[in-house]
Amino acid sequence: MTDVTGRGAPAGARAVQRALGLLHSFQDNGPDLSASELARRTGLTVSTAHRLARTLLSMEFLEQDHLTNRYRLGPAVAELGQLSFHQRGLHLAGPELAVLARRTGATADLAIRSGGHALILVGGSVRPDTGLGLRRPLHSTALGKVLLAWPELADWSEPEPELTAFTDRTITDPAALRAELARVQAAGFAINDGESAPGVRSLAVPVLDVAGQARFALAVRGTPEQLPKERFAAVLREAHGCAAALRVLLLPPEQRPG
Repeated sequence: MTDVTGRGAPAGARAVQRALGLLHSFQDNGPDLSASELARRTGLTVSTAHRLARTLLSMEFLEQDHLTNRYRLGPAVAELGQLSFHQRGLHLAGPELAVLARRTGATADLAIRSGGHALILVGGSVRPDTGLGLRRPLHSTALGKVLLAWPELADWSEPEPELTAFTDRTITDPAALRAELARVQAAGFAINDGESAPGVRSLAVPVLDVAGQARFALAVRGTPEQLPKERFAAVLREAHGCAAALRVLLLPPEQRPG
């Protein structure tokens, strides 16, 4: 459950926070939700969740099944999502990722940071039936390490978040993670070798802007057999080449490194 009650915030900000939290309740792509389920997921009372849902319904951010009275995301969310996708130029990234996947024989993905997760927007991990990509924890993935490492550690704010162990290789000690991010910066790429799931190996590189910030993270993912260590240099050459192309496609000229 995500608490979006907004305690301590000004009234106007609290209402916005609660409404957005209600929309975020649908992030797991689960079934349609009732008002009581929305309340449970957000920490709101049922009456408050119902009132917010009716407001969002009137603005087409939600829609309702008239037989079950359950809610789902509405057309206004889809419209804004498509607009954002094209404004970011992400529709141009798909062909470049397809070439990278073909040349490396692995899955290629492009992600941005979303809170404590790397959110995959384009690539082989995007579900064709829904258009949704995976949300992966930052600390246990190559994508996430790249997004944490540039710019430096500025976004790794106190207090330290809990670092959940997904395998016996997951880094769960904040000091060890900081040391890993320093290695990532020095090397120019990140590795996930069984830290997120057994038998998964990935290499990731940043798509940097002129300020040296990772606007996107680009990863190649497969098994250790698909990405043996003796292939790392060749795979990274392909990944860096793709990242250079994506800088041109996704960043305005004034935001590209010289």
